Amino acid sequence: MVTVHYPKPLQSGDRIEIPAPSMGVPDSLHERLHAGTNALKRQGFDPHLRPHATIGGLMPATAQERAEDLEAAFAGAGAVLPPWGGKFAIELIEYLDWDAIAEAETWFVGWSDISTLLMPLTVLTGVATLQGANLMDEPWELPTQFQRWTQVAGLTEGDSFTQHSAPQRRSRPWVDWNDEPLDRESAYETPTQWRSLDGRPVSMRGRLIGGCLETVSLLAGSRFGDVPGFARRHAPEGVIVYLESAGSDAPSVLRMLWSLRLAGWFQHASGVLIGRSSAAQTSGVSQAETVDRALGDLGIPVIYDFDIGHQPPQMPLVNGALADIKLNDGHGTIIQHLSS
Repeated sequence: MVTVHYPKPLQSGDRIEIPAPSMGVPDSLHERLHAGTNALKRQGFDPHLRPHATIGGLMPATAQERAEDLEAAFAGAGAVLPPWGGKFAIELIEYLDWDAIAEAETWFVGWSDISTLLMPLTVLTGVATLQGANLMDEPWELPTQFQRWTQVAGLTEGDSFTQHSAPQRRSRPWVDWNDEPLDRESAYETPTQWRSLDGRPVSMRGRLIGGCLETVSLLAGSRFGDVPGFARRHAPEGVIVYLESAGSDAPSVLRMLWSLRLAGWFQHASGVLIGRSSAAQTSGVSQAETVDRALGDLGIPVIYDFDIGHQPPQMPLVNGALADIKLNDGHGTIIQHLSS
């Protein structure tokens, strides 16, 4: 059994590198990009925009160039935080020196398409990564029930932190950046709660691993998405697999969940977390019914409408951390232990 390793704690004054391993930011959104860097400066950090971050388009550079820039970003940084996700992070997978990235002991933070890179780093090397934030989210206030990613990254190995389910989520369409509500009272306007698949109270314990369903499911069957191997090497307690859909319809979600089931992702699972989805039901099948059809007979607890995904707010989750999760009457609590 191999232990999980945690990067060095993020400290005030640390440099935060902002590369674009997936998609860069177009000129029209540079105001929001700089609002994100200014928010980090106010917290006492030193954000550094790398060249590809300010180039618009799905591919701001070749895959090899983006991979080289991502590797370089880890040298001497306290954290690496891409501006957002995109579509083509998977192009970098075979170009990256994963062991060298792990040896930097730097927090790698992101979500959406960035989880295509977070998961392999944890699965291949046992180094923890942090899901649930990107630079373009930085100006928003988080619910008081959450920790900000900078707080989590500032913890020391052996520490624990507690978060609770959010009472509100965002459901309104995105508007012009200058009109965006950033305070928690107006940014999240629709009641929400975690739900268990069978309607009963839930308790689960295991090491967290997961990401964006549309992207991490593409890694199944490869060494980069070897969740069963990660469980055998690093998680004698079992794993808690968390997944969120970027917006796929219910039949597509069902097929992806089944592909992960066939790849053994739930073989060592002590529980599953499914994030909120804004996708409408298709052919009369809801997202919840899809999850039930794919996972309902596994005999393990499943929570859906969890606070991750493309309907903010996103709760920070540490890949590799040992988690204790409880749900009762719609109120959920998760304690993450940065234990080896």
